[in-house]
Amino acid sequence: MLKYVVKRTLYMILVFFIITLMCFVLVRMLPLPVLPPEDVHTKVVEMRREALGYNEPYLVQFGIFLKNIFTANDWGVSEKLYFGQDVWDIFKQKLPATMIVNFYSIILSIPIGIGLGILAALKKNTWVDYTLSTLTMVVISVPSFVYAFLIQYFFCYKLKWFPFLMKAGTDWFSLPMLRSMMPAIMALAFGVIAGFTRTTRAELTEVLTSEFMLLARTKGLTKAQATIRHALRNCFVVIVPAIFGEFIGILGGSLIIEKIFAIPGVGGLTLNAINGPDYNIFMLSTCFYTAVGLVAGLVVDVSYGFIDPRIRMGSRK
Repeated sequence: MLKYVVKRTLYMILVFFIITLMCFVLVRMLPLPVLPPEDVHTKVVEMRREALGYNEPYLVQFGIFLKNIFTANDWGVSEKLYFGQDVWDIFKQKLPATMIVNFYSIILSIPIGIGLGILAALKKNTWVDYTLSTLTMVVISVPSFVYAFLIQYFFCYKLKWFPFLMKAGTDWFSLPMLRSMMPAIMALAFGVIAGFTRTTRAELTEVLTSEFMLLARTKGLTKAQATIRHALRNCFVVIVPAIFGEFIGILGGSLIIEKIFAIPGVGGLTLNAINGPDYNIFMLSTCFYTAVGLVAGLVVDVSYGFIDPRIRMGSRK
């Protein structure tokens, strides 16, 4: 198991390095943003460009880029959106909003998704199962921003239950703030609920038809007892790693949803950096999203072995 984890970690670092290099070269090939008239911040940006080796070959620039990150956590300064300000400080200010909104959405999604999946599996081949399966496929197929517009229309405009945009402030756990975040939480939760419903239904259906479940019933256990004691424990071998992956993935957030509901998070910052353009902010966001995706995949794979000792990832027969 340890050998597999080390191997996967090395692969993850290699993939992260390759993706970062590709993005870096492509970004440096673009025209530089035009700086405003001469002032203090313009001088700072010009000096930073000179220090980063903008006139050097791309590989030399990339080496300077990596050196600054690993030795001083220096991602450069904003050249457009927050002119002259440190990119890392800006990013740290935006990260909590992304984490809180996505955390709430997953907390809401886990019990609902697993509960609907269990219901569909227990009602297999009935109208309940067909209805839930159809709705699940529809929800998974439709982009999340479509739900965002529907939520804004029905819950914010027609019913007036929630405001259209997120309330400004940093009191993340207050009721007014939670109320203003609910439209975004709901829009993010739909897809996660559908994913957990489909996974739970598929795994539990397979377990309920296995031979050891028949043996449990012949020993005198009721259907409910056999389902709770045996079936759910086995299907959670697949469900729990998915939950771990979602919790790691909350850092990634949703770019479009954050933009629609004016959430002051990393997603909106990334889109603004693309439209700006602000290349230093874009590079930090790209590295962040790449790292989150790679770590989430690694956590999901490794968690299988810890949840079920019978599974040995990467072992040979």
